[in-house]
Amino acid sequence: MSNESEIPKEGKYIYGIIRHAGPIEFGPMGIGKRADLVYGINYNGITAVVSNSPIIIYEARRVNMIAHEKVLEEVMKHFTVLPVRFSTISEHDDDSGILKILEKDYQKFDDLLQKMDGKKELGLKILAQDTAIYASIVEKYDEIRNLRAKLINLPVDKTHYQRMKIGEMVAEALKKETENYKNVILDVLSPLAEDVKINDNFGEMMILNAAFLIKNISEPAFDIAVNELDEKFGSFMTFKYVGTLPPYNFVNLVINTKGI
Repeated sequence: MSNESEIPKEGKYIYGIIRHAGPIEFGPMGIGKRADLVYGINYNGITAVVSNSPIIIYEARRVNMIAHEKVLEEVMKHFTVLPVRFSTISEHDDDSGILKILEKDYQKFDDLLQKMDGKKELGLKILAQDTAIYASIVEKYDEIRNLRAKLINLPVDKTHYQRMKIGEMVAEALKKETENYKNVILDVLSPLAEDVKINDNFGEMMILNAAFLIKNISEPAFDIAVNELDEKFGSFMTFKYVGTLPPYNFVNLVINTKGI
């Protein structure tokens, strides 16, 4: 096999879709090791943000995911952006494939851009601090506190069943308390958002893992609400608040590049 046949062909890596007419460049920050120029290909006022790239399947490794996200975050400084699924590549080495995609899906892109205009995604993860929340459970639940007090000076080997029972009661109470806190927090934040996506929790200590679609004009009020919740519950919860993300949780843009 010749060396020439081993070199992947060139295509166009697609990061996202924006509303823009005319040429535009975002700098040499393309995915991969080459740092290709990221630029726009425009069709009738809608632009695909792309860079040159070998036609390969990029592994979902941290370095690649971050490179993809950095481009979208740079674009977001100036435009509403529809994020395109990671590792979407047009198999044309010129603009023709991208122009066909823009023409074919023009109405879908136009509708989504209109829907997302003037909005951003904000992420919030809230974790219970184990020592503090367990203490609050013991204080709140009389049955757990009383049973614990009875066993505290008794030998461990004689009270195995009772201690297991306390463990089960605490686990059940923790589940109930985290669900209650989650609902209280969502009752405050959901009315300030256009949409909310509740993602799966990681571990029993996670109270909330959510994304909020927020109008830009509502962001200051949302920030205040999150800060007030942090002040209220911060003694036994950790708030991780991530601002201004592309709307990954609200736009699932899968572009079929095969046969185009």
